[in-house]
Amino acid sequence: MHSVTQHLIIGSTGKTGSRVMAGLNALGFKPKGASRHGEVHFDWEDPTTWSAALNGIDAVYLTYYPDLAIPKAPEDISRFCALAKMKGVKHITLLSGRSEPAAQLCENIIIQSGIRWTVVRASWFAQNFSEGLFRQFIVDGNIALPVTDITEPFIDIDDIADVVVASLTDDRHSGQLYEVTGPELISFADIAARFGKHLNRKIGFESISIGEFQSRMARDAVPQDVIETVTYLFSEVLDGRSESITDGVENALGRPATSFDQYILKNKQYFTEAA
Repeated sequence: MHSVTQHLIIGSTGKTGSRVMAGLNALGFKPKGASRHGEVHFDWEDPTTWSAALNGIDAVYLTYYPDLAIPKAPEDISRFCALAKMKGVKHITLLSGRSEPAAQLCENIIIQSGIRWTVVRASWFAQNFSEGLFRQFIVDGNIALPVTDITEPFIDIDDIADVVVASLTDDRHSGQLYEVTGPELISFADIAARFGKHLNRKIGFESISIGEFQSRMARDAVPQDVIETVTYLFSEVLDGRSESITDGVENALGRPATSFDQYILKNKQYFTEAA
């Protein structure tokens, strides 16, 4: 077990970070939450905020905003690791993305940092449909995205958070790269059908062009950096290279990953409220 007492959760108000905070609190730890508006002020775009955030910290959960795929990420991760090592940080758990060459460059920086590490390399989040950019599609009854019949093993981020909490509290996970996915490959049309079945209403799927997708997002006042990141993911990452399932969740936790149907049933309140 870790003798670690003080955790820093970067992105503590985000989808995974908030769950990791809750998981550590439930175990009796008192993690510090770092974000642009959190108890500890931390901003990836302002490196002057990094040093104070790392004071007295033993272990870090590192999420990078907006995405490890952006060109500036490796430089930021290198600078952060050098600073963390200087500050005496003993362990970093990195949240990374599958099939993103830039993200894997960042993983290697962490692995070679001289700090104990765990990498959690995740497939696309199921919660994008309940707490993220795609929720409105379900509310409106139509998933309109620049994809055809590509499949993805969507992961429930409660599973990611459980793996991260384990990595921050048990040394057995040090030096492990867990590639985590859901237990099945699902197309976006299949996702629409499953939501329709479980929410008992019609939800369609529409394949649109990248240009149309961008203009719809801009019309809905989605920030430009988010539009660029999502465009990158749909044009570069969702091209079939990730159409495989891993047993990372089971390897880390000794239990199977949550299925997409289980995810929908567990998160129904996000859609019934809106409807």
